[in-house]
Amino acid sequence: FPDLLFFNRELNAMVCIELKLGEFKTSYLGQLFGYLQILDDKVRKPHENPSIGIILCQSANYSYAEYAVRDYSKPMGVATYKTLDDMPERLRKALPDMKKMMDLLKNKEE
Repeated sequence: FPDLLFFNRELNAMVCIELKLGEFKTSYLGQLFGYLQILDDKVRKPHENPSIGIILCQSANYSYAEYAVRDYSKPMGVATYKTLDDMPERLRKALPDMKKMMDLLKNKEE
């Protein structure tokens, strides 16, 4: 099953996102392609555009990923994300720590 599935109203299409730890692997494209095939065949409405797939991984060689994506017939892309450890110190200091976040969530529930 896809990790995240959204509907983009502007594009009038489902957006399937696969979250991956570590380096990009070409096998991720096959998995995502399968999800897009199923979404388009079984879920997509006749008036909607084809589904879009995004692989979000920790790191990727973009030249390699571009070549790997090129011959797929479905719209797919590869992007990377950063963790808190990758953030510059000034941004990290602007975010509340985990304890503060948990306290905020706890107070909202009460």
